[in-house]
Amino acid sequence: MRVVAIVQARMGSTRLPGKVLMDIGGNTALYRVITRLSRATRINEIVVATTTAPQDDAIVAESKRIGVKWFRGAENDVLGRYCQAANASRANLVVRITSDCPLIDPEIVDQVVEKCVTEKADFACNVIRRSFPRGLDTEVFSTTALMKTEKLAREPYQREHVTPLFYEGQDLFQIVSVSAGRDYSRYRWTLDTPEDLELIRAIYSHFNNNDNFTWREVISLMERLPHLEATNAHIVQKAIQSNAMVH
Repeated sequence: MRVVAIVQARMGSTRLPGKVLMDIGGNTALYRVITRLSRATRINEIVVATTTAPQDDAIVAESKRIGVKWFRGAENDVLGRYCQAANASRANLVVRITSDCPLIDPEIVDQVVEKCVTEKADFACNVIRRSFPRGLDTEVFSTTALMKTEKLAREPYQREHVTPLFYEGQDLFQIVSVSAGRDYSRYRWTLDTPEDLELIRAIYSHFNNNDNFTWREVISLMERLPHLEATNAHIVQKAIQSNAMVH
């Protein structure tokens, strides 16, 4: 079983352009994602999946600096990019992570991979019934199931967001969910706005800009310092435009 984490990354962002290369305590957001993800014990390889757009040459350069493999594909067909990257890396199981999650937690990633493997599921995630903070989102799926969604995808949003068909076609796939045990979904740890960047920088600063802290330590920090939560509590998450309810 070859498990490959594919991290989608591009410079374009409507709210915070170039966010994945912004500085967080002396390193880029992409570096933070890759470094934390590399601690997951169930992953065999990490690949950064970026686009062929000239502006994303910077993503390739940073991937080389970090020492992580990279793949370039279509800018708007992210589903197709994932399929090609999965095939190129000979993945049996794909872990989908987005590059705007610099607090991604390796323990949670391992937990979702383990759930997918032990239950022989097509798709496992921790966002169907959201209980983890936003920014710890982990989706795991078999390459076989991924290729099936690629064949079924017809609408633009189904190709731009990779996994909508898993959520919409739950009768077509065996799907399992991972819960935090308690509801922490009010916390927003994703990087999409200047306020998000302010919060994430503050969190890293509290840990001396090291990146080996756990998500539970961040929960404890925010419970002790409630003003941190207020930094970006007013931000509304962008919705996926579709005719169905997806995450």
